[in-house]
Amino acid sequence: MTTISGKVVAITGASSGIGEATARLLAERGAAVVLGARRTERLDEIARSIRDHGGRAVTRATDVTRREDLERLVGLAVAEFGRLDVLVGNAGISKIGPMADLDVDGWSAMIDVNLRGVLHGIAAALPVFRRQGRGHLVTTVSTAGLKIVPTMAVYAGTKNAVRTLMEGLRQESTDGTLRTTMVSPGYVRTELADSIDDVRVRDEIRRNMDAHAIAPEAVARVIAFAVEQPDDVEIGDVTIRPTVQG
Repeated sequence: MTTISGKVVAITGASSGIGEATARLLAERGAAVVLGARRTERLDEIARSIRDHGGRAVTRATDVTRREDLERLVGLAVAEFGRLDVLVGNAGISKIGPMADLDVDGWSAMIDVNLRGVLHGIAAALPVFRRQGRGHLVTTVSTAGLKIVPTMAVYAGTKNAVRTLMEGLRQESTDGTLRTTMVSPGYVRTELADSIDDVRVRDEIRRNMDAHAIAPEAVARVIAFAVEQPDDVEIGDVTIRPTVQG
């Protein structure tokens, strides 16, 4: 038995990569998982696999740019399992490329998903956490916000905006009812590169992933470590990257 067992955890971006790995690991350790993403067929497949292995999992189509979708995801957790202990905000896109390309639509999409999507999750979960007297927000940010490099300026900007709002929320929530955790992964074998429209940049990112990336399960273990801590312990900020990443 661990302190993960019995917890109810909702996860956005749960149809692949870090979100899927986190869902499977937490369910294996006894959590009830509520999976949200846009690809419902993939979500249902993951949930069936979890249930086939004795776990508890339900799904809800979730576009994090739509506030009502996050409210429905949180509502599903409460309706099915009676509470929500943790919201893992993992959905993200990477429309990276040189700023001189003026990909204003891509910039807006990253703001909508990477930043506004996190805010929508906070708005949906925080009232539930306050009513319960306890809750935990875990958010995937990125090492791109720690080391600024060409082509990633706006992407890093969205991640650092999330870093700022999470720290502000942490300082507003020192009454013991809310824990916040930011996880900053480096190169991880996920489908994130698929959202990059610039072919040259996308191919470069994929080459780096093929050469250096760690498995999404490694990040899932970090998230599990934060979740399993006693309620009076907060793991605030964790960086996880390949040992060979510069």
